[in-house]
Amino acid sequence: MKTLKDLEKHDPVYVAKLEQAIREKYGEEAVTNPKALWTKEQERDYLEQKEELREKKKHNKFEKIEHEGFLIKKKLLTKDRERVCPECELYSFDERDDLYMIKHGCCYVCYIKHFEDRE
Repeated sequence: MKTLKDLEKHDPVYVAKLEQAIREKYGEEAVTNPKALWTKEQERDYLEQKEELREKKKHNKFEKIEHEGFLIKKKLLTKDRERVCPECELYSFDERDDLYMIKHGCCYVCYIKHFEDRE
């Protein structure tokens, strides 16, 4: 059985044959260079959108809000999840604890200790 490297070594037109096989199986668009379909208007629109996105990110990145007497980046205040368990008063980054905090009002460990068998 010949490997791909063997075919490349012995067949100088391997790439052309491969491209032709791809064209037959998947159509002309599969082997067309994407740059050939790109127009100057599309390029201009793309660059404008890219610049707008950059400006939007730049504006949001440095926007600060006063929160409890401190200036804090707005990006840090977007999450409204409670991370401190009211039962054990531990701070958690665990996503599983987020689920239990929303559903049961406590972290996973406290749920197992205090509430699991009482439902």
